[in-house]
Amino acid sequence: KTKRRIAVEKGNPKEGSQYVDVANLSWKPTRFPGVQVKTLWKDPKGDAFTALFRMDPGAQLPLHRHTAVEQTFVLEGSLVDEDGKCSAGNFVWRHPGSTHTAESPEGCLTLAIFQKTNQFLEEPDKPRT
Repeated sequence: KTKRRIAVEKGNPKEGSQYVDVANLSWKPTRFPGVQVKTLWKDPKGDAFTALFRMDPGAQLPLHRHTAVEQTFVLEGSLVDEDGKCSAGNFVWRHPGSTHTAESPEGCLTLAIFQKTNQFLEEPDKPRT
């Protein structure tokens, strides 16, 4: 049986391990005031993606529906919704079809895994001046 060596070859974009230099990725603004994202992986053939999200203190996400399972691990701070509070070191996942708003009173850093993108049912509030 031949050993597979592709995983150790550098520069092969289709097979093997793909390392992401997260520290050197830029934070990108979202359409939601006070919410930034670093996309770590995106399915080129679908909607699935994995990302870091950073929310400033007081940042909010408007009412939205989860079109598939969403998984969130809170690295710093806390994320709060109508069902409760997920604090640093804890994990929450949401059922397909569930709806909620979300906010981070103290700010947070999360790792989120989406099978499909969310459907936003309200537009974000305009930035406060």
